[in-house]
Amino acid sequence: MNKKLVMRIILIIVLIILGVIGFAVYNNNQNKNTNNRDNIGNNEAEINDSEETLTGTNGESHKILVVYYSAQSHTKAVAEKIANNLNADIFEIVPEQIYTSKDLDWTDDNSRVSKEHNNESLRNIKLTKTQVDNFENYDTILIGYPIWWGIAAWPVDSFVKANNFNGKTVIPFCTSSSSGLGQSGKLLEQKANSGNWLEGHRFNSNPSDTDIKNWTDNLK
Repeated sequence: MNKKLVMRIILIIVLIILGVIGFAVYNNNQNKNTNNRDNIGNNEAEINDSEETLTGTNGESHKILVVYYSAQSHTKAVAEKIANNLNADIFEIVPEQIYTSKDLDWTDDNSRVSKEHNNESLRNIKLTKTQVDNFENYDTILIGYPIWWGIAAWPVDSFVKANNFNGKTVIPFCTSSSSGLGQSGKLLEQKANSGNWLEGHRFNSNPSDTDIKNWTDNLK
């Protein structure tokens, strides 16, 4: 066979092989780029899904309000930490006639709380303020209180009765040295007669920051 013809055939074969290899490399790179774009898209979708969980499907942040009554500062301390963890606004329920230490002595049958406990008609506690500015803008309301005789401290009743919770999620929490949440949340729900009330949570009188954070993290 002509030597020149053989060389040409070899050259053509080499060019074909190089062409096939080149096409394979190009196709592989294209697939990688496509996969990268898909992965980026998936990651962005996951981020967006996460944001929707925290901010809602309309892209707006849910407004959260922490309302609390505190007789001896225990509930106040918990409420402030909850509000800080959730980036929420806060409102304190304040009776017109503040409870003194003597008033709160439940071991004294003649103390204010003892008389109010024994005579339910005395529990209509007047508050310095019952309305929260822009209350209608809040989506979630957390209501905190100490436990008195197994139920929510009754100044909270006055706030609950004075407000409309329609369209809002309401989550009670309490502080107590020994008693549990009991039926306190359910009783408040009955007095409110509106809102979507969820299961509440009981903290001891001096809970750790970790205990509070664990609970608020589960709410997000």
